[in-house]
Amino acid sequence: MSRSHCLLALDLGTTTLAGRVLDADGRVLAQERLLNPQVALGGDIMRRMEAALAGEDTHLQALLCDGLREIIDALLRQAGLRCADIGAAGAAGNPGMVYLLRRLPVRSILFPPHRPSRREAVYLSSEEVDLGLPVPLYLFPLVSGYVGGDLVAFLFAQHEVTENSFFLDAGTNGEMALYAGGQWRVTSVAAGPAFEGGDISCGMVAKAGAISDVRIVDDTLHLIVIGGGTPQGLCGSGLAAVLAAALDGGLVDRHGTIVDPLEVPTNLSRYIVQTPQGRALRLYRDAAADLLLTQQDVRHFQLAKAAVLAGIECLLQRAGLDAASVGPVTLTGAFGFSLSRQVLKRVALLPENMVDKVRFAEAGVLAGVGRLLCEAEGPARVDRLAARLHALPLSGTPAFEKAFIKAMDF
Repeated sequence: MSRSHCLLALDLGTTTLAGRVLDADGRVLAQERLLNPQVALGGDIMRRMEAALAGEDTHLQALLCDGLREIIDALLRQAGLRCADIGAAGAAGNPGMVYLLRRLPVRSILFPPHRPSRREAVYLSSEEVDLGLPVPLYLFPLVSGYVGGDLVAFLFAQHEVTENSFFLDAGTNGEMALYAGGQWRVTSVAAGPAFEGGDISCGMVAKAGAISDVRIVDDTLHLIVIGGGTPQGLCGSGLAAVLAAALDGGLVDRHGTIVDPLEVPTNLSRYIVQTPQGRALRLYRDAAADLLLTQQDVRHFQLAKAAVLAGIECLLQRAGLDAASVGPVTLTGAFGFSLSRQVLKRVALLPENMVDKVRFAEAGVLAGVGRLLCEAEGPARVDRLAARLHALPLSGTPAFEKAFIKAMDF
């Protein structure tokens, strides 16, 4: 295969790094996901930027580059290619991830008014960022200090956008966009890593061994595991599905509290156990593993879903729309390909009358990066799209805080 026929797309996720190798026609030859090694210095981007300010910027860049080199090597092995076969490469990430990759001063996006000093798309040479690539790495432009190139890439992947379309990239940051009245409105909320299995007692990246879905079958929690076999942990979609099942089975109440097992009238009560830290749901146990979902884990998910739901409601309010007026809803990110509408509705991640309009887009960011690499006019078209995105700050506003508190319940 000639170099011009191999394209490398990367998603610089705060919790999860992802990548694809494609041929010249955009067909996926290999795909891989990896826990971002930077989690060692903080599960969320704010803590990492604070660490960078304290002098850990070189360390954070090195950790990220190590993770990216690992994922590139894995992709090339899967596709049976050499690094020299890569003819073009692109990446997208949130503002913090982009600044940490480039080792730029983070003060301008860490503190108000959160305006990055550099927002334009760039081509990074191997001298600037050493990933061992034979070509420069195209990096998607940023929109603001809280809306990044990952949302731009997700939107660029959409070939057709109709009036009142809504888009959500649910990850460590909940980035969202609304196209209404011929105008793009975009924003981002801090959801934390729970949607990707981060900061969860038995959490893990969505790969072989992860519980991805849960159903109640005859008073039993039936676990669906990626790749089959023995459960090793719980990924984001599995976490949402566990909570939906626990709510349906009466194991967790609408406020997110794991109930007293004596209050559960079925044999599902056996899943509630007492630990030194309080009540928990025991999902699976064998000689090698004891998979527990703790009360704190439930709270982490509630905080994440409340931030997203409040962000959606505030963004719609800014546009003068109600949820019933929203057209198609496209969801990507941590569980953008494996979460049922029933689960979405049960855990109240979206306004109820938007759930039936949802379509799932697997790896939406990677799809946008791949599209750019396949199109000669891709960079120019991405610049035009990014210039049309009007960023609205929501976090910290009275309207958001009020909506957030209301959105905590299931």
